[in-house]
Amino acid sequence: MTKGPKGPPRNQTALTLFYQPKMIHPRTRTALLTAALLCALSSGAAARKELGVESFIYVGTHTGEKAKGIYLFRMRTSDDPDIPEFVTTTPLGLVAETPNPTFFELDPKRRLLFCVNELDQFEGKKSGSISAFAIDPASGKLTLLNQRPSAGAGPCHLVLDREGKHLLTANYNGGSVSVLPVGPDGKLGDATDVRQHTGKSVHPTRQQSPHPAGVAISPDNQFAFVCDLGLDQVMTYRFDTGTGKLTPHEPPFAPLKPGAGPRRLVFRPDGKFAYVVNELNSTVTAFAYDSKAGALKELQTISTLPEYFDGTNTAAEIGVHPSGKYLLASNCGHHSVVLFSIDSDKGTLTYIEDQSTYGTMPRHFGMQASGKHFVVANQDSDSILILRAPEDARVKPGGNVVPALSPACAKFFEPK
Repeated sequence: MTKGPKGPPRNQTALTLFYQPKMIHPRTRTALLTAALLCALSSGAAARKELGVESFIYVGTHTGEKAKGIYLFRMRTSDDPDIPEFVTTTPLGLVAETPNPTFFELDPKRRLLFCVNELDQFEGKKSGSISAFAIDPASGKLTLLNQRPSAGAGPCHLVLDREGKHLLTANYNGGSVSVLPVGPDGKLGDATDVRQHTGKSVHPTRQQSPHPAGVAISPDNQFAFVCDLGLDQVMTYRFDTGTGKLTPHEPPFAPLKPGAGPRRLVFRPDGKFAYVVNELNSTVTAFAYDSKAGALKELQTISTLPEYFDGTNTAAEIGVHPSGKYLLASNCGHHSVVLFSIDSDKGTLTYIEDQSTYGTMPRHFGMQASGKHFVVANQDSDSILILRAPEDARVKPGGNVVPALSPACAKFFEPK
């Protein structure tokens, strides 16, 4: 396993003061950033563009005493070429009251949002549920279309297939992966298939049974890959888009190091390589992908942590920049997002730097389709943070820390 360099502590910028929650109250911080931006705009040349480039950000939560469901934020940026690109993020409130929407998938073309409801009991059975919502593109408000059982307890992740006809769901507590059809109107049908995993691995508490933690679909929509944290395996299934059925492939899985705890898999945009973030040992494993055979071949495993850090950590989210040049992963414990460069030919990773998330437990981050910004959900510090995506191999804060209750998932939606 390759470790990160010793290097200096995580990237600090001239804007650090604005991102320290204990130093400046969130409302004061927001006001300062907004005032600075408006001042710069008003004093500039007449050719400067108006503030108003907008994106919506949906934030899913762990519900309870604080959070009640899915919340909406508006992000505004400036296209002014003469000043740094400031970002302001405005909370718009609760847009769907629904239990434990800890992960969701967006269908921008049909303006749909699908979320897991991470529950162990639904309609009297050992199952969570999946909810489908219609998005109002003007206001960002959500309207519930329907809800169906996930066919397994504790659904934690889901992915829409490339044709938008099926949702594949990882049921973490149930140890299974299920497939739910999506109708032309966005409504969900009952599960067309459920695949139950069996076995265990070496961790005494986290790996005594199967725990599917993430699902990915191959670029050609022919294969489904399920990261099973409890088994240290990436399970491989042939996926029938017509029937919504999964068939175990041969080989049936790609093994990870015992105790790794694979969590999520992503492909490079060209489909030649795939990357798995391993939660329990804080690593990323790079694979070469044979699309004809549907096979993963391990190339490299590299730590998500710099050598100077000696604390407790778990890795959480992973993402590849749309350019295919960079990979990002989040650390819960080190409380950072780490940036790697991707070798264009070999697909291997090289550590570049780590950036503080100015909060704790960055469970998830979502990236704009353009690749300009990504939003980090700091679960334990009740906040989200906007970061500017890699520019000249750097990750920089691009917006203020904004209060958000128990955030578990955050994704952009671009109104058309």
